[in-house]
Amino acid sequence: MEQRIGSSSQPLEGAGFDPAFIPGLTSPASAKKTGEDGPEKEPEVADAVDVEDVEKAEEVEKAEEAEEADEEERTAPESEEDAVPDGPVFEASDRRARIVADHRGVRLVLDDQECEFRWDEIGAVETETARFGKRYTVTVHTPDRRWYPIEIEAPARSRFTEWDSELDAVLDAYFEEDAD
Repeated sequence: MEQRIGSSSQPLEGAGFDPAFIPGLTSPASAKKTGEDGPEKEPEVADAVDVEDVEKAEEVEKAEEAEEADEEERTAPESEEDAVPDGPVFEASDRRARIVADHRGVRLVLDDQECEFRWDEIGAVETETARFGKRYTVTVHTPDRRWYPIEIEAPARSRFTEWDSELDAVLDAYFEEDAD
């Protein structure tokens, strides 16, 4: 009578033992089972997806999307960014920060970070000046109770009143408060 040395149980497979386990995929080649007839044969290649076909399909899809985008650009009369309205524009900047408020909304830039708010996304715009120093702070408040402040170093404290009047003109022209 033959006796086997070691465990007779087969190793378990699944997400509990292998974090890379995905149901439906075949197990790695090193985990092939051996049966009475010898090593298990590899599955048919016809069932496998050809990587080249997938890549070609993706390229065709990207080309079609690019053609559609080009056609939309040609048919559009003039994009919103290219159109220069007659309304007021507020711009203030220093070596690191920049704020622009115009017909499109408010754009804040600090170093390499940038955010843009359309007028319908803004709940309030608040300005604040430092008691000492030359910092001018503009805070954009959104309806979901978030706020985005930006500080701009003014060349002189006398610019604060000029910036306030320019920003007020833009807010009066484009910002509409809800009548509750």
